[in-house]
Amino acid sequence: MEWFTLSLLSPTNAGIVDFSSYLLGTILVILLPGPNSLYVLTIATQKGWRSGAWGALGIFIGDSILMLAVALGAASLLMSSPILFQLVRIVGAIYLAWMGIGLLRSGMGRWTSQSHAKMFEIQARLMQLHPLFAALSLSLTNPKAIFFFIAFFSQFIKPDFAHPAITFVYLAIILQLMSMAYLTALILMGQFFSKYFRHHHRLTAGLWILAGSLFMGFALRLILV
Repeated sequence: MEWFTLSLLSPTNAGIVDFSSYLLGTILVILLPGPNSLYVLTIATQKGWRSGAWGALGIFIGDSILMLAVALGAASLLMSSPILFQLVRIVGAIYLAWMGIGLLRSGMGRWTSQSHAKMFEIQARLMQLHPLFAALSLSLTNPKAIFFFIAFFSQFIKPDFAHPAITFVYLAIILQLMSMAYLTALILMGQFFSKYFRHHHRLTAGLWILAGSLFMGFALRLILV
């Protein structure tokens, strides 16, 4: 590994162009609302910080797998096989819609329910999958993320740099660290509001209905856009 030295820890030496713009762009991208962050916030609000942490870990693993897939040429495979791309996109849309419908049904059921026992029954059915696997599935069933990573990262990689893979990994690590910091903030926010929502079941129901509607919108966008 003679090509790796401590000097590569410097953004400039690692082949990164305009590092400050990359940081700004990464912050803006992370702050954009999407199914991953919405899921972590929702699950943390309803089930506590541990479930939120599992969800964040699932997102981290899923995004890391997608970034690795990009490095290994998955984007070229999807571009050369439109059928495969459409299949992955349809599966992702179905999964988003399934989660959206579940949230809508739970929210509407909780809105009309006055029984605490009934509320807990609805809440138990809210997310049938473990948060880790639910979040991991959310991340992996979005093929557009692969093309996003290519389009976004390629703007900041020097074309004449000898080891572009190092630059890609450098950019990916920074994005993941900033993403986890943001998800941690969402978990803490969800934990803070969880006690309040626990005693206001209609407010909680409204949150679920809103989240379900957004997930349905994400599913439609994945199919139509």
